[in-house]
Amino acid sequence: MSKTIAIIGSGFSSLSASCYLAKGGYDVSIFEKNHTIGGRARQVKKEGFTFDIGPSWYWMPDIFDNFFADFDKKTSDYYKLDKLSPAYKIFFKDDEITIGDTMSKICEEFERIEPGSSIPLKKFIKKAGENYDIAINKVVLKPGLSPLELITPETAMRVDQFFKTISGDVRKSFKNPKLISTLEFPVLFLGAKPNKTPSFYNFMNYADFGLGTWHPKGGMYEIVKAMKALSQSLGVKINTDSPVQKINIEHKKAKSILVENKILNFDIVLSGADYHHSETLLEEEHRQYSEKYWSKKTFAPSSLLFYVGFNKKLDNIEHHNLFFDTNFEKHAQDIYDDPKWPEEPLFYANFPSETDKSMAPEGCETGFFLIPIAPGIKDTQELREKYFDKIITRFESLTKQDVKNNIIFKDSFCVKDFIKEYNSYKGNAYGMANTLLQTAFLRPKLKSKKVKNLYFTGQLTVPGPGVPPAIISGKLVAELINKHHNN
Repeated sequence: MSKTIAIIGSGFSSLSASCYLAKGGYDVSIFEKNHTIGGRARQVKKEGFTFDIGPSWYWMPDIFDNFFADFDKKTSDYYKLDKLSPAYKIFFKDDEITIGDTMSKICEEFERIEPGSSIPLKKFIKKAGENYDIAINKVVLKPGLSPLELITPETAMRVDQFFKTISGDVRKSFKNPKLISTLEFPVLFLGAKPNKTPSFYNFMNYADFGLGTWHPKGGMYEIVKAMKALSQSLGVKINTDSPVQKINIEHKKAKSILVENKILNFDIVLSGADYHHSETLLEEEHRQYSEKYWSKKTFAPSSLLFYVGFNKKLDNIEHHNLFFDTNFEKHAQDIYDDPKWPEEPLFYANFPSETDKSMAPEGCETGFFLIPIAPGIKDTQELREKYFDKIITRFESLTKQDVKNNIIFKDSFCVKDFIKEYNSYKGNAYGMANTLLQTAFLRPKLKSKKVKNLYFTGQLTVPGPGVPPAIISGKLVAELINKHHNN
């Protein structure tokens, strides 16, 4: 008889793990607290507008391809993928930088900003590409059990890159502040400041410039739907509106979960929910990490998000837009060094209906605005309104158009919502930052050290924050479970 596994949560890591475990012969059941699956990657439809309410960047297409290939499938079996051209636009006070869909276009743009800069750019991206190959094929596919996992012939030759920073490397080769901001931007997906992120992580620049930015037709939720379809075809049972109240331990073994006051027995329990929250489902003696442990960790930002329906098509925008017309370093300090609401925040705006007509009514625009903020700070409706007014005023000025009177509706999502919807520690949006002291084996473990048959997956453990790492995390924990519970 197959061993039974309960998976808590239905984000990318949980869905990934469920597929690998079901393929391995386990009897898998997912329990999701919300009405729809996907974790932070859910989707909302309103008045003909479609919003991905979480992740909106499709980077590292090879990771998605590899996942589906493990089940003899292709991404094209489930959704249509388009490469964005241009990938995105960055607005500065006095200029705009457009990142094209090829290295030659990007080099031309760099030359426009700073003559001669394409030469160090090519060298930088070549090095980033080599690191990407090592990271994806040698490092991130390790379960974070030992420091020896980081030691390969390739990483040994690059050990200095774990002690230098992205910021130091970028500033050594580039002097123009706009180009510096452009090259430092991708590491924000790792949840830390560029001057705190090891140089080795420049592989994110290769993910950006080398592999490009893509869009699944219908939105990022198409990936969730694809993984759901795959998991169910493998026999996974998905239960929504089913918050897990407790993980029951007997003789230091995970034995059952409590759902709607009913005890459900399982051989193995795997939580893809927020790691801190998952441990609160245990009696204190069974928790691996104390409140003090969590409070000392560097968490990736939270976000103030706005989902806006416009009754007209907007001008001078692309699918992805970054607004770097204020001080990047000052905003980062307000997130990491002295947590508070930033005076003049950088922000991001996503208009998927620019390239995908299915995401807005005809003649309209779907708008998603994001301001990175410190986790755990005060969140009120008044503050949300104040900051929307700040960014929409700047948006109008920089894109040279009036849009305030064209807003049909506006919904927001912030710290309180991350806590309520996802049990997110301090309302963080992206998990734990990938700093040097929070890399690989130094992150919270996939396997409980205190309780047998209890496992964890997701962005607070290995490999780290982001959609592709979450998919990999699910694969890693499934391999670990297979190793310890070989059928």
